[in-house]
Amino acid sequence: MKKETGKNLLRILFFTLSVGYLELLMRLTDRVPGFSALVALRLLLSGAAVGLSLWLLGTLIPQKKAARFLVGLLLFLLGALFIAYHCCQVFFGTYFQLSFMLSMSGQLVGGFLNETIRTILRNLWFFPLALLPFLLFLLFRKTLLPEAPPRKALLLQAAALMLTIVCAVLSCRFGGDRDFYTTDYTANSAVPRFGLVRSLELEARYAVFGKPLPEIRYVPTEPTVTVPPETTVPPTETAQPTETEETVPPTEPPVVYGENVTDIDFSTLMEQDEGTLFGTMDAYYASQTPTMQNPYTGLFAGKNLVFLTAEAFSTPVIDPERTPTLYRLSTSGFVFENFYQPGWTQSTTGGEFANMTGIIPNWIGGSPAFQVSAYDAMPLAMGWKFRELGYTSLAYHNNNYAYYNRHQTHPNLGYDYQGVGNGLVLDNPQYWPLSDLEMMEATVDGYIQDYVENGNLFNVYYITVSGHANYGFSYNNMAGKNADTVEGLAYSDPVRAYLAAQMELEYAMTYLVDALEQAGIADDTVIVLAADHYPYALTQDCPRDYYAELSGVADTESRTSRYRNTLILWCGSMEEPVVVEAPCSSIDIVPTLYNLFGISYDSRLLSGKDILDTTVEPGQVSTAMPIVVFPSYGNGRSWITNAGIYEAADDQFHPFPGVEVSDSYVTDVSNLVSDRWSFSRMLLEYDYFRHIFPDWQGTAG
Repeated sequence: MKKETGKNLLRILFFTLSVGYLELLMRLTDRVPGFSALVALRLLLSGAAVGLSLWLLGTLIPQKKAARFLVGLLLFLLGALFIAYHCCQVFFGTYFQLSFMLSMSGQLVGGFLNETIRTILRNLWFFPLALLPFLLFLLFRKTLLPEAPPRKALLLQAAALMLTIVCAVLSCRFGGDRDFYTTDYTANSAVPRFGLVRSLELEARYAVFGKPLPEIRYVPTEPTVTVPPETTVPPTETAQPTETEETVPPTEPPVVYGENVTDIDFSTLMEQDEGTLFGTMDAYYASQTPTMQNPYTGLFAGKNLVFLTAEAFSTPVIDPERTPTLYRLSTSGFVFENFYQPGWTQSTTGGEFANMTGIIPNWIGGSPAFQVSAYDAMPLAMGWKFRELGYTSLAYHNNNYAYYNRHQTHPNLGYDYQGVGNGLVLDNPQYWPLSDLEMMEATVDGYIQDYVENGNLFNVYYITVSGHANYGFSYNNMAGKNADTVEGLAYSDPVRAYLAAQMELEYAMTYLVDALEQAGIADDTVIVLAADHYPYALTQDCPRDYYAELSGVADTESRTSRYRNTLILWCGSMEEPVVVEAPCSSIDIVPTLYNLFGISYDSRLLSGKDILDTTVEPGQVSTAMPIVVFPSYGNGRSWITNAGIYEAADDQFHPFPGVEVSDSYVTDVSNLVSDRWSFSRMLLEYDYFRHIFPDWQGTAG
């Protein structure tokens, strides 16, 4: 009797703890912030539900050899799944949804085979730990699944399973994480809070039945009045003074700025869409206050544009002696002292989408925003907006042209796109990463000549790759090529290799600027450069935080300071730099450029706002104000306004000196931020632009 009791205890312990052990193993070894007793309880309950399900399954199958084989196989697959997620999080710093991982596996192996192998080798220690439940089951399979379990045991298993499932689901509804379980679900937000198994269940459920729809949380208190976008009001005629009246010198009339809006009839749309999803979206966008035109409106009208998303670029790259061109561009144009490139949890494709569209890069189902946008109407994208003005819109990437499906996404934004494999030919295609300089050498002269000889304005976009991880002199060709430029720097080898790789961007920018100046058109051309993300490879799978060494700031990925970066916005015609202190981020680039180029657009439809519109006072809550919004890094969503910084990591608002806010300020802004996240997702998920612009005829080219 005692022996049988011991076996029953072994079965209960094994099946209730085996999967929970895997959840805790990955959660504690992945160094993701936000771990708590509640999180541990969720992981154990979710794991217990899966383990008890395996036990019940094995008990119900009469053929025990088949039952043991099936349960063993499922435990092995679970272990392999945890290994894959752990390695993915180590490599990208993000938990991806399973469908996205499967869709990208071929591109990852094809484009980053060496980096993938290196990550696997560095994490071999995790493999036996993740496969431990499977190995234990192999050893004790006959004890764990006996030939003839009693019927009473079967009933207890079923009852225990039902109770565990109920407790597991209820535990996810407690605390402040409810939204990440429902309307704001992503794998990166769900896995740290609810566990991998629960995240996979949510992914499957929402793929079949759709994600719950959010409600509008922040209702603006200020009236929304649309003013025709006229930059100035002409002076009115005044009566001429008589001979006896004192003649007063005429004064310049005050400049009255219009709003950045177009003639969208939201009232009619709301009537037509009443009671539908689109009706909710109509009401949301109609409630948004447009940004105002300002003294910089049209400053760059009629000029060319070269826009770069620079792979893993960061502020410490810039040095007056080592990178004189980057230093010149970053200090003699618009100088944004508080610019951020958040980690959008989508690696390069998220940062690139934010830079190019002004829309928050949400996850939609198992796909990142950019990939979903390839099938949507995108009439507000830069490629199309500049084409409407007669520009040639070109895009280039010095890597495989189809990586992240850019051969679909970039033409859908209005660009004629070339990468390696569909038109862009580089001298040294065997390099990894490939050369930014060679990409410039292969492309710049063509569109400059077309402008000089034919007057064809150009809007050119580049996504660079020379700064890509991993960072070492022996396996990163750009780091090896430029190793002599970082000799003597007092950094560790990975940091010096990173800086050496980024030198290729400096050389590329030097080539571009020299070519513009030699052609005499630097004054006619605007250059914009922003990172896709900070160099997170200096923090992932490393013995220490090399990015903290580089930046000199001992922060973490859950702190907003980790994402502070440099935005370059320069034109040769600028006589003096313009310093901008307002907090801003990558989603604010597009609306700011549209205002500078005098391009008509509706500011209510974009997630980002014009950085140069300063009409919202510190402490005022308005849907028109720029807000630096961050995804959840394990603790919730942080944000930054002109009044201060809300750090979700410690649930504290830190006001800027001299700024006072109301008691409801943090709640109001947090609700506004949640709305901005939710409706930017719905905009793409339900192709809202096609709904409100039914006659738009843009086609991929």
